[in-house]
Amino acid sequence: MTAEALVVDPAAARWAATPGAGCPGPDAPLLVLLHGYGSHEGDLLGLAPHLPGGLALAAPRGPLLGGPGFAWAPLATPGRPEPGGVRAGADALLAWLDADARVGARPVALLGFSQGGLMATQLLRARPDRFAAAVVLSGFALDAEEPGDAALAARDPRVPVLLGHGDADPVIPPGATTRTAAWLASHAALEHREYPGLAHGIDARVLADVAAFLSRTLPVD
Repeated sequence: MTAEALVVDPAAARWAATPGAGCPGPDAPLLVLLHGYGSHEGDLLGLAPHLPGGLALAAPRGPLLGGPGFAWAPLATPGRPEPGGVRAGADALLAWLDADARVGARPVALLGFSQGGLMATQLLRARPDRFAAAVVLSGFALDAEEPGDAALAARDPRVPVLLGHGDADPVIPPGATTRTAAWLASHAALEHREYPGLAHGIDARVLADVAAFLSRTLPVD
């Protein structure tokens, strides 16, 4: 499959909800969970019990094979992937979102881990007015100028973004994280959290901050 032909398989996407009072209605906020390189659509659904109640969840599968699982873009120099592949992955995700009737006009937020975090930042740049909030965990932003960057920075109020990562991450270079934090600070309403001793992963501190962030930024009843 070429980069120009990437397709997110709607049949592979998993839909769920965070625990709460009943099933979220059609207007409930949707949180799109974007897995990392080599993982799969079920990976981040395990976070559901730790997230605010009343959220609809959608977990798509990356359109590429990668490692033992799937990917959104080809693996390259850590923190500096080839831009064309990243844009193709984001375009495929947007096409999937646009085509699924369950998305509708509800508020949509993004939560991405590692390469999924890269995709979350890229979706914000591709559709500056589309998303209500984003969580980027152990991820980074593409090191390139994008056509939507100026519109994203001009959004008023700016889209809230939580960037969380460990200071002992052996996968994402510190330079990529520093660059991403600076870029987000100039284009979004950034909340930046660095976790001492955390490697490339998610722990209780991260989950607490994510839950608090989503509770503040999404209209959950």
